[in-house]
Order: sequence, then structure tokens, then C-alpha cells
Amino acid sequence: MVIVFHVAVLLAFPPLLLGVIGKTKAWFAGRRGAPLLQPYFDVVKCLRKAAVYSRTTTWVFRAGAVVPLASALTAGLFLPLTSDRAPIAFTGDFVLFAYLLALGRFFTMAAALDTGSSFEGMGASREAAFSALTEPVLFLAFAALAVETGSLSLSGVVATLAIDSWTPHAAALALAELALFAVLLVEASRVPIDDPATHLELTMIHEVMVLDHGGPDFGLILYGSAVKLFVLATLIAGIAVASTPLAGPWAAAAALAGTVAIAAAIGAIESSMARLRLARVPQFIVAAGVLAGTALAILLTGSR
Repeated sequence: MVIVFHVAVLLAFPPLLLGVIGKTKAWFAGRRGAPLLQPYFDVVKCLRKAAVYSRTTTWVFRAGAVVPLASALTAGLFLPLTSDRAPIAFTGDFVLFAYLLALGRFFTMAAALDTGSSFEGMGASREAAFSALTEPVLFLAFAALAVETGSLSLSGVVATLAIDSWTPHAAALALAELALFAVLLVEASRVPIDDPATHLELTMIHEVMVLDHGGPDFGLILYGSAVKLFVLATLIAGIAVASTPLAGPWAAAAALAGTVAIAAAIGAIESSMARLRLARVPQFIVAAGVLAGTALAILLTGSR
């Protein structure tokens, strides 16, 4: 029953985060904004349309809409959403978690290249360059958490963290959380890395790679992006909640509330600053890597 509830939350909750981001941005702008459930309506509207495919594309283009969603949903099974243990948990599962996200990213880039458009190829090259920098940051943050908890499993990390962990190593764990939040902004293509609402050709990264998708394929892409955002936000919120006395259903509810708070924080960031110039994005990612590396160094020094 716990697994069924886990899957239900994983399937139903992600688009709500996009609605929270939109509502937060509308609040900052002094507008009413779209309904909170508008992302659900957008996905359903796309699924009801017909798909149009170019004669130059192959099965890779169609897989570019399905594989990222499937990989994000599978990655969500490695996180303890509704209990102390995820449906899938084993030693070293964080490696598979990271490369499931990388698999979806690869097929998105491959689908963009499959169209034969140099414009979409430009976006794919940017995505590849930034993801190559982001991956080490993710693993450095995971390594810091593994050193602190002595566990190589995401479920083990969440189950082992406690208030006693944050008391002596609060600074290091906070740096690791900040690094993971930076990874979320890059992976989810949010400001200041990318603007999902932009139509400026020379600044798009993720949006340019999906320009040729339409109908059900674009609906799956929208939903898959929401799932990836939810999975990474849940990871960050779960680590924070694990350090509180909450347990059982209360911990699960607090983790879900934490994901909503993270979505609101993303909306606040997008309302208060512009996206970075492309030349500054690598510097932003490297700075996140410095945070994660510093957290790992502090924890390694403290464990001796």
C-alpha cells in the first residue's frame, strides 16, 4: 500500500509545483495569475491534440518525449517520498539515480539533433556543456552526504540523518543543500540558468530543443520536466526534513510541504533577477561545485 501511495504522489503532485511557481511570480508582479492547476490543464490540452512529425525525423525524435519522462519517474522511485524507505533502494543507488536523469537529458539532446536543425543543435550543445559541469557537482554533494551518514543509498542517507548530524556539521550540510539547489536550477532549466518562458532565440537552452515537438509529445515533455523538478526538490526537502524529529506520515507531509516551499523559492528567484549571460552559467555551476567540495572537505576533516 505504501508503494501504491508513493507512485500516486509521484504521478499526481509534480505539475502542482509549476502552478506554485506561476502563482508566486504573479504575486510578485501584483497580478492574479493563472489558476494553480493550470499546468494540469496544459498537459491535458496537449494530450488531446494530434502529433505532427517531420519526414526527416526518426524514432529518436519520438523517444525524446517518452524516455525523459520514464527516466524521471524511475528516478523518483529511489526517493523515500511517503515512508522511510524508497520502493527501490540498494547500496550505490545514487549513481543510478544520477544517470537516469542523464539518460533523459541525452535523449532530449538526441531528439533535438535528429531534427537536423542547426538552431536546435545549438541548444543541445549548450545543454551538453552545462550538464558536463553539473554532474560532478551532484556527485560531490552525494559524497558529502555519504561521508556524514556512512550510507551509499539515498534511503539510507535520509534515514540516517538526524538533528545530531546538523548540530556539529550544520555549515557543511547547508552547503551541500545549496549545491543541490543549484543543480535543481540547472536540471530544471530555471532562472538564472534558463528561462522557460523566453522566446529569445539566442538565449534559449531547453526550450529550443523541444521546438519541433507538439501535441501529445509536447505534453509528455511538459509533464516530464515537472516530474524532474519534483524529484530534485523532494531530494532537497527530504534531506532537510530528515534532520527534524518528525517521522512517519508527518515526515512525508513535511517533505511535500518542503517541495512546495522550494517551488515558491524558485518563483521568487525568477521574479527578482534575470537569467545569467551564457558565459556566466559555467561560473555559476563551478561555484556550486565549490560549495559541494567545501562541504565534503569539512566533513572529511571532521570525521578524522
